[in-house]
Amino acid sequence: MHCDVHLMLHALTADELRRTAAESTPAVPLRVRLGWTLVEFGLRLAASRPRTAPAAVRPATV
Repeated sequence: MHCDVHLMLHALTADELRRTAAESTPAVPLRVRLGWTLVEFGLRLAASRPRTAPAAVRPATV
């Protein structure tokens, strides 16, 4: 394949991928999405059952 044709096809594919990505991603900044993800994760941690501490191990009597 001629190098000019290869570069042209690459540019067309890259433009199409950028256009598809721009249409599919919301206009919310990454920082906001990350913040809400961390909030949801924290709420899940807070809502989970509290773990009980393991029972104390008694020393073996001889």
